[in-house]
Amino acid sequence: MSSRSLTDAIKEDHQEMYEYYEKYTQASGDADAQERWARQLIWEVARHAVGEELVVYPLMEQHMGEKGLKLADQDRADHQYVKEKLYQIESLTPGSEEYSTLLAAVMKHLHEHNDSEEQKDLPELEPHLGAEGSSTAAQSFSRTKKFVPTRAHPSAPNKPPFETVVGLMTAPIDKIKDVFAKFPTDEMKSE
Repeated sequence: MSSRSLTDAIKEDHQEMYEYYEKYTQASGDADAQERWARQLIWEVARHAVGEELVVYPLMEQHMGEKGLKLADQDRADHQYVKEKLYQIESLTPGSEEYSTLLAAVMKHLHEHNDSEEQKDLPELEPHLGAEGSSTAAQSFSRTKKFVPTRAHPSAPNKPPFETVVGLMTAPIDKIKDVFAKFPTDEMKSE
C-alpha cells in the first residue's frame, strides 16, 4: 500500500494545475501551444474536481459532522463556479484576450479554493482518517480520476450517488472529444 497521504495527492494535483497554467501563459503568441496547455489544464481541473466531490467531500461529511458538511458544501460551490467558467471557455479561442482573462479568473479562484483546502479542510480531515485511511483515500482519489468526465459539466449533480451515475455516462463522451483535442506533446512536457 502506498504511503502517500490524501493531502499529498491533492497538493500534487494542485501543483499540476499551476504548472499547466504557467505553461499556457508562457506560450503567449503560440496559439497551438496555448490550445494544448489549456486543454491539459481544463482536463486536469475537471477530473480533480469530480474526484474530490466523489471521494474527499463525502469523507469530510462522514467524519467531521456539521462542520464537514459546511466545508464540503462551500467546496462544491467553489467547484460549481469553476465548472461554469470552464464551460464558458469551451466556446472561446485559446489565447484570445477573452479566453485568457476568463482563465486567469478561474485560476485566481482556484488558488484561493486550493489554499483553503490545503490549509484548513485537509488538516482537519486527516486526523479523522489516520495514516492508513488517508493512504486508502489517496488511492481511491487517484483511481476515481481515471473514470470521471474530463470536461466541465456545470449542470451535472455534484454529490454521490447521482454524480457517479452522470459521470459514468458523460465520461465516455468526453473521452471521445479528447481524442480530437490537442494536448501537449511529450516534447512540450519535458521543456
